[in-house]
Amino acid sequence: MKNLHVNVLAFILVGLSVAVSYYKVTELNLPLLPVEDEIIWAVEAKVSYKPSSGPSKVDLMLPKQIPGYMFLDENFVSGRYGLTLESVNQNRIAQWAVRRPAGEQTLYYRMQIVPGDKETFIDKKVPYPEEPEYPEIMQTAVSALLDDVRSKSADIKSFTQELLRRLNAPNPDDNVKIIKKDATSSEAWMKRVIDILHGARIPTRQVNILMLKDGARHSKLVPWLQVHNGEQWLTFDPHSGISGFPENSIIWYYGSSPLLTVTGGKSEKIDFSVYKQSLGLAAVTQKRIGKIDSPIMEFSLFHLPIQTQNVYRILLMMPIGALLIVVLRNVVGFKTFGTFMPILIGMAFRETGLSWGLFLFGLLIAFGLMLRFYLEYLRLLLVPRLASVLIIVVILMTLLSLMSHKMGIDRGLSVALFPMVIISMTIERMSLVWEEHGPSEALQQCIGSLFIASIGYLLMSHPVLEHLIFVFPELLLTFLAFTLLLGRYTGYRLTELWRFRSVIKG
Repeated sequence: MKNLHVNVLAFILVGLSVAVSYYKVTELNLPLLPVEDEIIWAVEAKVSYKPSSGPSKVDLMLPKQIPGYMFLDENFVSGRYGLTLESVNQNRIAQWAVRRPAGEQTLYYRMQIVPGDKETFIDKKVPYPEEPEYPEIMQTAVSALLDDVRSKSADIKSFTQELLRRLNAPNPDDNVKIIKKDATSSEAWMKRVIDILHGARIPTRQVNILMLKDGARHSKLVPWLQVHNGEQWLTFDPHSGISGFPENSIIWYYGSSPLLTVTGGKSEKIDFSVYKQSLGLAAVTQKRIGKIDSPIMEFSLFHLPIQTQNVYRILLMMPIGALLIVVLRNVVGFKTFGTFMPILIGMAFRETGLSWGLFLFGLLIAFGLMLRFYLEYLRLLLVPRLASVLIIVVILMTLLSLMSHKMGIDRGLSVALFPMVIISMTIERMSLVWEEHGPSEALQQCIGSLFIASIGYLLMSHPVLEHLIFVFPELLLTFLAFTLLLGRYTGYRLTELWRFRSVIKG
């Protein structure tokens, strides 16, 4: 029954750990693997105008949500202006207002986005448009064109592509020439195309996209076309009929409303600048989490102060070392000085490096052990003897740091990161084992401790494991589950199988 209880508990812990981690990866788009840097697109919209006499108001269409991207940051540079934000359907409108502007005015909107958020707006019900009224001569041309296109298409997608191909043909027929008359600007042409599609009773809308090109200055929005096929919005280039958005483009706003409206001013102008940045994974992940609205992320470690985060980046790796000790001691059969001493030494190796850490640790143990044997002749009581060993360890560490500094070896300064009490207890424990069981047993336990500390250092300093444990701390439940299962293991250790191999063969 006890084994069943532990097995069920371990199964529940692993299931909960995997479920939460899977949710974070698939739904919250948290990165599963670390990378050195992540690409961030920074976009700046610069608005300038000349004010007239009296107060001024500036309305700018802004994205409310960008399919395929997530907002990391946004800010407004508006000086003395008052600023209000209003949501209108799929868009936002930023309105700047000032009572008495003087001289040419400049306003800025800046945002940082990163790929990752795949959500799009869900239209509850897309209304079918009413058939527009065309001038008499155009009515005949549109009807003839729609009938011809309808006969050469099978569905809304193929209908739209065929229509755009006909409208943009290099040698258009007479009907297309009539339709294209007076539609010289990009905005007028887009409105004409939408009117024609509305004539076919197809829901159609304009989306205005911005191309993400590193180093771009004075960029403008480009109108693009979307039609609804009864299930989803399909996107087309209004000039070529090619399906889909261009690579590295974002939807700035939906509809044909003016991008910029200035009341109490003239000569208004807007320019977009785009540049690409690289930011460390930790900073990007922290910004992502700050934008995610999820109850789980309310308990994220990224909400802690940076200094506290750095402490937990180290502490959260210790369960890996603890599980390693359980496996190597209870299953393999390694001998060590104490249970958690190798973990702490392995953590100290994170700052010294493995080779220098082993050398410095071995040097301290060797000198400390010699002085401990000398203290044995003084026949001190236990507590004063331990205190003396601790004082000796501090003196040795200080001398070692001073000597290494004089020799120009900076690595020697990191010896101060070793846990002094653990080293003192290791020297005391090793001297007792030496006296009671001989030098062979003492050296075995010392070598076993250093070996586990080395393996623990390699695991606890691995960047992938460090990233996984910090971003997905629920994985610690999996380590706990395996530790509980190993706690019920009562079989032979691997070293015992080797020791009694002759009996097994017999």
